[in-house]
Amino acid sequence: MKRNSIIIDAMGGDNAPYAVVDGCYQALNEVKDIQLILVGQKDRIEEYIKEKGYNRKLIEIVHAGEVITNNESPVSAIKSKPDSSLVRCFNMLKGKEADAMISAGNSGAMLTGAMLLVGRIKGVKRPALGAVLPSPNGKTLLIDAGLNTNCRTENYVQFAKFGSIYMNALYDIKEPSVKLLNIGSEEAKGNEDVKEAFQILKNTDLNFLGNAEGSEILSGADVVATNGFTGNAILKFYESCGDLFFRFLNNAFTKNIMTKASYLMVKKDLKELKRSVDPDIHGGAPVLGINELVIKSHGSSIHKTFKNVIIKADRLINKKIVSRIQNEFDES
Repeated sequence: MKRNSIIIDAMGGDNAPYAVVDGCYQALNEVKDIQLILVGQKDRIEEYIKEKGYNRKLIEIVHAGEVITNNESPVSAIKSKPDSSLVRCFNMLKGKEADAMISAGNSGAMLTGAMLLVGRIKGVKRPALGAVLPSPNGKTLLIDAGLNTNCRTENYVQFAKFGSIYMNALYDIKEPSVKLLNIGSEEAKGNEDVKEAFQILKNTDLNFLGNAEGSEILSGADVVATNGFTGNAILKFYESCGDLFFRFLNNAFTKNIMTKASYLMVKKDLKELKRSVDPDIHGGAPVLGINELVIKSHGSSIHKTFKNVIIKADRLINKKIVSRIQNEFDES
């Protein structure tokens, strides 16, 4: 049986390449039957592997001398840095040298590279990031979560389709419910593109439930479609809330001996709650709508994040998420 092969941008993210390398070896401890290919500055990667005492033979390394930083213009960086780790990853993926790629690098450069080097699925106007948020009812997919600042009617409609396919494939939800993020539940609310998208979506075969206000993002549907500006702001706010909430709890439980004693009674449940909202466990957003599987991890990813995103990538390869979207658009 063929092993799933995953390319990882070793130079992408605030903690690269060290957190990337650590995450790769941790993932290999949990998923044995995968091939990992690190792309980046070979000398630095090998020096760290030797320093940590890792088995060098378990990972393939492809040298790329340049790095695209977060401060660079996405289009010019992709075009002017062919030897960057990110561009090398995209070219390898396009050449079918792996089944998926992962990067925690420049989001704009990832969208540009995905579109220019890998290419959109036929019929797709714009790819979108799909971020899964833990919710009281299970999982909610927020899409777009950061790639498209301004969206037109057709983009919202396609994002809803991507999301429905994704939630069906990954979580076996038979008919994922879909909502459109808006400032109110009424059809007349929102700008013209959102209002037009509402009318189109209610006449599709999607399980469309209407508009979702901000308070309904985590309780109203399996998929919430929005533009990338709004989606990214929501995603980052959501991730920060978990940390803030547990700081408040820590203060409450350390006030006196009675509160410390009560903490011991709920310690196990609180740890499980913290795990359920940890972005380093649930992180990794696929770029949906392109011809290969590309996953974006957040810029501050640590070793635990990379480990879990690699495991998610392996699962998405097995679920054939890209071919499912391709088939849907072939039929439309």
